[in-house]
Amino acid sequence: MVFSIQFNGNDLSTQMNNAEVPIKKTGMHNLFFIACDPKLKGTVMSGKTVWKNPDGYLPGRMAPLMTFYVYMAIAYLLLSAIWFSQYMRFWEDILQLQHCIAAVIGLGLFEMILWYLDYSNFNKTGMRPVVTTAWVVTVGAIKKTLSRLLILSVSMGYGVVRPTLGGLTSKVLLIGATYFVASELLDITEHVGTINYVSGRARLFLGLPDAFLDAFLILWIFTSLSKTLEQLQAKRISVKLDIYRKFSNALAVAVIASVAWITYEIYFKATDPFNERWQSAWIITAFWDILSFALLCVICYLWAPSQSSQRYAYSEDVGEEFDDEEAQSLTRGQSNGYVSLVKQEQKNGNAAISDEEDESEEDKRE
Repeated sequence: MVFSIQFNGNDLSTQMNNAEVPIKKTGMHNLFFIACDPKLKGTVMSGKTVWKNPDGYLPGRMAPLMTFYVYMAIAYLLLSAIWFSQYMRFWEDILQLQHCIAAVIGLGLFEMILWYLDYSNFNKTGMRPVVTTAWVVTVGAIKKTLSRLLILSVSMGYGVVRPTLGGLTSKVLLIGATYFVASELLDITEHVGTINYVSGRARLFLGLPDAFLDAFLILWIFTSLSKTLEQLQAKRISVKLDIYRKFSNALAVAVIASVAWITYEIYFKATDPFNERWQSAWIITAFWDILSFALLCVICYLWAPSQSSQRYAYSEDVGEEFDDEEAQSLTRGQSNGYVSLVKQEQKNGNAAISDEEDESEEDKRE
């Protein structure tokens, strides 16, 4: 459909009447403003366009995410109900690590609810307030940062192999702050505003710092996890070792899935600069939320609050304590044996004395 606009005589401005265009076919639709006369080069235009789908103002590539966030909020709600019921039941045995897990679960639920409210408001009004979206993005960045720091702390053996992170605390906080800033900038650029179709190549460029930090964190996590496993094997703490082996397997599967999906995402964005595959674009965002939730469920399963939670806690030289107990039991056995041996010797000595006395009496009688 073409709408012609003309300048009358020597007029330097003109006005276009409001027009409503019915869309009868699903697809990617574009609006172009073209100056046919070379003399009109540099023309300035002001105004706004309003786009609406049958279900609301939400763009077609974003509409499936609103439903997705509802399901994710329900999933987080169920996980929260299970976790916090056990959390309150065994409050006295809760570990510091389990407090961190509870915080990540709460932030995850809060984030999903905020995303749904942001999308729902956009769908109803056609407006997306910058402050609201920036707040949602900030909560999401905090949750992603804490999730990664939680996995890093678990891999370092925090609360299990070591009571604190010690000198590594400042480094962990520094990488966390850096990741938060990079994630915040990327998400604000992509989400804040009514609608911003950032090209695939631009999104790829903005995502490089975030991807680099993720790669660095993965390397650090597996290096720390390897050291923790070595310590547990050296101390022969089978219960903790079994948990960490399961955790390392789950983490390895998550990393393999992440690398495969990143490869697909780079291909998807690089080959679709004009969002022509808009109907399936929501899956790119949804995958990371699903993967994060799945890994959180694994952590919740492995470190679930229970009466025996304290057996996973850090204790000073557990393996050596076990050896000391064995040594003490052996020492007790040896001391008892020694005492009984002395008593036996004393008995034998007394018997020998009595025999000598009897013999002397017999000699006297003879």
